[in-house]
Amino acid sequence: MTRNPDAKPAQQPVVDGNSAILRRFPFDDTRDLDDARRGFMGTATETVIRDADGSTVWDLGAYGFLTGDCPGTANPSLWRQSRLSAAHGLFEVVEGIYQIRGFDLSNMTVVEGERGVLVIDPLISAQTAAAALALYREHRGDRPVTGVLYTHSHVDHFGGVRGVVSDEDIAGGVPVIAPRGFLVHAVSENVYAGTAMARRAAYMYGAALPKGERGQIGAGLGQTTSTGSVGLIPPTLDVTRTGQTETVDGIRMVFQMTPGTEAPAELNIHFPDHAALCMAENATHNLHNLLTLRGAEVRDPREWARYLTEAVDLFGDSTDVAFASHHWPVWGRERAVEFLTEQRDVYAYLHDQTLRMLNLGHTPLEIAEAMELPPALERAWHTHGYYGSVSHNTKAVYQRYLGWFDGNPAHLWEHPPVGSAERYVAFMGGADEVLRRARESFAAGDFRWVVQVVNHVVFADPDNTEARELQADALEQLGYGSENGTWRNFYLTGARELRHGPVGTPTTTAAPDLLRALTLDQLFDALAVRVDGPRSWDADICVRWNVKDQDPVGMRLRNGVLTHVTGTGPASCEPDVEVTLDEDALRELLLGETPVTDLVEQGRAKADGDLAKVDELLGHLGEPDPGFAIVTP
Repeated sequence: MTRNPDAKPAQQPVVDGNSAILRRFPFDDTRDLDDARRGFMGTATETVIRDADGSTVWDLGAYGFLTGDCPGTANPSLWRQSRLSAAHGLFEVVEGIYQIRGFDLSNMTVVEGERGVLVIDPLISAQTAAAALALYREHRGDRPVTGVLYTHSHVDHFGGVRGVVSDEDIAGGVPVIAPRGFLVHAVSENVYAGTAMARRAAYMYGAALPKGERGQIGAGLGQTTSTGSVGLIPPTLDVTRTGQTETVDGIRMVFQMTPGTEAPAELNIHFPDHAALCMAENATHNLHNLLTLRGAEVRDPREWARYLTEAVDLFGDSTDVAFASHHWPVWGRERAVEFLTEQRDVYAYLHDQTLRMLNLGHTPLEIAEAMELPPALERAWHTHGYYGSVSHNTKAVYQRYLGWFDGNPAHLWEHPPVGSAERYVAFMGGADEVLRRARESFAAGDFRWVVQVVNHVVFADPDNTEARELQADALEQLGYGSENGTWRNFYLTGARELRHGPVGTPTTTAAPDLLRALTLDQLFDALAVRVDGPRSWDADICVRWNVKDQDPVGMRLRNGVLTHVTGTGPASCEPDVEVTLDEDALRELLLGETPVTDLVEQGRAKADGDLAKVDELLGHLGEPDPGFAIVTP
């Protein structure tokens, strides 16, 4: 356990609230504990996984403290979930299917074929994936990887691929299978808004927090994110339809396409020879996110529920075990169907009841406060909000249908945070008076109100040490009481940054492999969102790229907008300069790796016109800030 000397003890209202959780839910139900242990074959003797520089990428022993009794500084339900999720090692799902769990945020699944193994979802980092495969081989033999399968387009399901296969393996015929649209969504999510998502993910997963009873204890879906090398090998075989069957190394698979559920591109897999159903991340032992706190497109709970019904219809009669890319399996046909059905019901209920209430005129905050799950669903541990939550999922449904505006014109044109804060503090009698009253609220245990009101003082005067300390203390208490792992991490990371400054972004997802996987269209679009618009209002620059074996592309910066047009038709522009080069050289240039003048001097590019216009155009691009402020202005 990592010491966290700045952390304060839990206040009595939090201790009392956490104690009440023990009386409210069936902690004597040990089925999950039995399932999480079932099939255990062993774990790694070296508990620390390092990169080539010796830096720690993952520590298997970091959560050993969870074997103890739950302290007052943690919600007992989240403590239980984290203890189950932290269990690490190689586990047999059924004969021929194995999972390595606890080596990253996600699981890696290994299916044995005739000659080697199919690896499903190779974690986030090459280092953790390699360690996971090594553990499998230690117990099952040195079998080659004869196939890779990505269940969906999130980085924790493909980022470690270079730890299990190489480009040479793929060139030699090892297939990489993924759902249709995988590559587009995998790279766009991590590039277009990647900087903001990664910064917020630092809060969501709490990777920079000390591990311990007053710090990070998990993220609900898994423990946290590894911090090693992220890679991507593009798919060589697309799954395009439900019912599609593929056989890899003798392993028969039947696919169900589930786009727009937990990811824009996702699929489930049935293994008929094993009576086993892989649910990817569509059914795990928690309520999932309809809108993840790191940011993403809002997911469709109605379609999510429909696909879960379809999974039961397609595979329920031929499934003896359901497993996923997070958490532990569910064994037994009846239990698996019940699990999938309850998962279906929770998403359908949140969708339908949010719509019912918004059609009665309720606002997102009102719906979130009023929404309760039916008792039968609340009693099921796997519907608890360890990762998603009833509160922020209902707001996501509202956003999906009605957007950010709640209809009240008072909220249509509010002052931005700093301007509002300054006015609020002035209205409330100044910072000293706000803090005096806030301390009274803190003593009364009203921590939600403390963080709401003291936030105004912090934004009106970020150098106010008393305000920052009180805000940190109140956020900490909210974290201690939270059942949701990501809420706890947000609260505690906010407290840490108020006390010590920004933690940055421990995990980088915009890795070289992802940038290389961008199509040229995506790369041009990614550059467009980096244009400093106001600084570029008066610029009018046109560059034509004559890319070998492709149609020319005209790139124009005008009115602060960077557009690109393929071909030389009416929508194209009259170029200030034409640059002839191959695609690799263009990518190096646009990614800032090699200046255009160097390419010309090296004979890798030819220019016709004013070559300085290229640098002028690229000079209008700004750099994103991976450490932007969140709890301060």
